[in-house]
Amino acid sequence: MRDFNFLGKLRDAQPGNVPFISLYLNTSPNETGKREFSIFLKKQLKDHLAVIELGSDKHTSFEKSQERILEFVDDLDPSTKGIAIFARSGEGDIFKTFEFAVPFEENHFYLFDRPYVFPLVRLIDQHPRFVVAAADTNSAHIYMIGQAEIINRADIQNTKTNRSEVGGWSQMRYQRHIENFHQQHAKEVVEELEKLVRDHHIERVVVIGDQAVILPLLREQMSKELGEKVVDSLALNVNTPEHELVEAAREAVAHHNAEADKKAIENLLEVNYDGGEGVTGFADTFAAVWNGQVQELYLSADPSDVSYRTEDIKLLLKTYAPGSDTNFPEARDNELLIDELIKQASRSADRISFIEDPHLLKTAGGIGALLRYQAKGVSSS
Repeated sequence: MRDFNFLGKLRDAQPGNVPFISLYLNTSPNETGKREFSIFLKKQLKDHLAVIELGSDKHTSFEKSQERILEFVDDLDPSTKGIAIFARSGEGDIFKTFEFAVPFEENHFYLFDRPYVFPLVRLIDQHPRFVVAAADTNSAHIYMIGQAEIINRADIQNTKTNRSEVGGWSQMRYQRHIENFHQQHAKEVVEELEKLVRDHHIERVVVIGDQAVILPLLREQMSKELGEKVVDSLALNVNTPEHELVEAAREAVAHHNAEADKKAIENLLEVNYDGGEGVTGFADTFAAVWNGQVQELYLSADPSDVSYRTEDIKLLLKTYAPGSDTNFPEARDNELLIDELIKQASRSADRISFIEDPHLLKTAGGIGALLRYQAKGVSSS
């Protein structure tokens, strides 16, 4: 189950009368080592402030938020490559920041009456935590990766075994000793791996090492549950530079995720029938989300690929959000409407997945969901 507690106050923030800034920045340095995001940021702040009535509550709020934002980015950690900032000053005051070791693809500045979380939830879905275990017969390095940064590392080092010039029965006993030593080392590595995966609810593991020697020993020691979480095994030396190991593992996880997306959507389309366990299209998915039925929500990674009929949404809002007309986006506000759907789904769904391949959800209007149960009023189409 995905933990959406990181949304915190953002999920519950009510629309207000003062501006709410949602800011996404790529803070990676360019080829000369300079960060360019500040040019974009200062222009956006200047242009938006210029059109707000001078002396108004909105102007005062924006100025205060601007001050807090500039103060934050001035003290940015050099290793940070992507940041998200949410700021509203005064009424319903919120200032929340996120720092990542991966960049947002583009810089975006949103000024609405509420936070806009789509790019934040998407980035976190794109970079789930995973574990890398690189091993040989006497050493191992285990990494836990989160948001593409190393957040935990464990090293295991056992005595290195050497070949001995002995023969006959002595050689056979020595060989059994070496095999037992390697097996014990593999057991120790897997025990550490099992603990890390269990304690941090990891779903993806990549193992790295000699395909003929250490990897079979590791597999032999793994429980069925752990073995099912291994998404790939890579034939690299345990002494390969850390950044190369992690990058190779990241590519393997990305490939696995793409294949998993394909299988998930194929399954969704198979169970998308009346009385089935899946729904597609905005209207049916919207109803299922507000009913609390959704186990997994699937959205196109590009919100412009999510389509719906405005008339249908107006009817749904009357049914599922009666009396909240002043707090709910208008049906024509595509971005905000999808964002509210994400916030609502985060209250009860196990997962919210952003599908990168636009073709997979094309026939479904860019959106669909697996359900925990069917209920009257929600049809599959």
